[in-house]
Amino acid sequence: MTAMRRRILLVEDDPKTRSMVELYLQRDGYEVATAADGVRALELAREREPHLVILDLMLPRLDGFAVCRALREAGGPAVIMVTARSTEEDTLAGLDLGADDYVTKPFSPRELMARVRAVLRRAGEEDLVQLHGMTIDRARREIRVGSEAVSVTPTEYRLLDALARAAGRTFTRQELVERAFGGEYEGLDRTVDVHIMNLRKKLGEPGKAIVTVFGVGYKLAK
Repeated sequence: MTAMRRRILLVEDDPKTRSMVELYLQRDGYEVATAADGVRALELAREREPHLVILDLMLPRLDGFAVCRALREAGGPAVIMVTARSTEEDTLAGLDLGADDYVTKPFSPRELMARVRAVLRRAGEEDLVQLHGMTIDRARREIRVGSEAVSVTPTEYRLLDALARAAGRTFTRQELVERAFGGEYEGLDRTVDVHIMNLRKKLGEPGKAIVTVFGVGYKLAK
């Protein structure tokens, strides 16, 4: 992964944290650009076209939520949110905006590097998956049934994508959360049932392939 010189945009207003993370990223072989506010972050995202943005939430000029929303609307790169705010509401809000992972301060630089590698690895996997009459287009983050696009939330997309990556395997709700989001988020697993129910409705006939394994969790039939 590092040999490909993946481009990372680091958005952090604290100079010490920014310097520390930049150093670790460079040691891992990544090409790094940095920004200290949200407006500059969007400018650099357009100029550099990074593969991943490490995004602090509490930023001057434009906060991390607004930056993440703009990146997703533009079909932008993977996003890891970094913040000192650790409430479930903040976590869910960030993930529903399309963040690929969420790290709470204070964090271990080694843990952050591991999450960076995991997110980039997932982003580099097969871009197009077809099964049960539906297509998961990972490059576009779209789901289609036949030729028709299906409107899903970022959370619904990630959950379906996680199931599709291991079709036939049964996941507990917590395992599914960890596989979909790359980390453990307390309380999030109890929302999985609602997202699965919504996915089934939106997908129609292909949604029946999402099977409830009673007493355990869910799987996507092969």
